[in-house]
Amino acid sequence: MERAGSFTSIPGWGGVGIGVSAVAAAAIAQSLIGQPRRWLTVWLIDALVAAAIAGVAMVVKGRRAGVTLASPAARRFFGSYLAPIISAAILTIVFASNGWFAAMPATWLLLYGASFISSGAFSIRVVPIMGVCFMTLGLIAAFAPMAIDNILLGLGFGGLHLIFGFIIARNYGG
Repeated sequence: MERAGSFTSIPGWGGVGIGVSAVAAAAIAQSLIGQPRRWLTVWLIDALVAAAIAGVAMVVKGRRAGVTLASPAARRFFGSYLAPIISAAILTIVFASNGWFAAMPATWLLLYGASFISSGAFSIRVVPIMGVCFMTLGLIAAFAPMAIDNILLGLGFGGLHLIFGFIIARNYGG
């Protein structure tokens, strides 16, 4: 009964794929710390790759489970997930326009975490826990130098996606 109103098409294996791409992005971006626009380009490309992986993986998992991404539970999930993500995108534009690259890692981690905490109310139990982990890394990033922030991005978008992707794949059907 609890899962009837929950969005359960969170793709564990998609999360693993996102984690792998983020680890690669972090490794590439680390060498570009002194070139902030190129550093940003690496992370923006990875965000597009991650969105594509997540989209395809959700569709595949949803079809396999006979769940539509237009269900009321999915609409509630995406509504609460996308608000912080859109906020992060807007702030990224503002920060890039003003040369505030050092503010981006904390902002991304905090708002990405917030997206999972809020959308987790409409999903499986592990989702908000992942959000808290992202926000914890964001808190650390808010007070760390850029070279450390990039590592924190790799730990978050790479490591946390790998860990939670495996947990979701194992416990929630892929």
